[in-house]
Amino acid sequence: MEKLLFRFPATKKLNSVSHVGVVGSGDLEILMEPLDGTYTEVIVRTGTTGFKETWSYVLERFFSQHDVSAMIKINDFGATPGVVTLRLSQALEVANDAQYVEK
Repeated sequence: MEKLLFRFPATKKLNSVSHVGVVGSGDLEILMEPLDGTYTEVIVRTGTTGFKETWSYVLERFFSQHDVSAMIKINDFGATPGVVTLRLSQALEVANDAQYVEK
């Protein structure tokens, strides 16, 4: 099991918490919650070791387009970069489509 930590600059506020995906064969789970600050923090827990550079590239690309301030926990079970991007997009959509902003 490998634990990776990433931090990206952010300027936009997240509306609410979200939870998408499941930890299972070839998939991953993402938990996203608002964070007061000017950055996003991402913690990746993965059973597939040795892919820090790939994770960094995928996350940098996503957060260069979506600079939302959030605490994100990713629990991975061998997901491909495409699945990672899809799940991040889903989590962001769920959080931003919330009916209200949690305080």
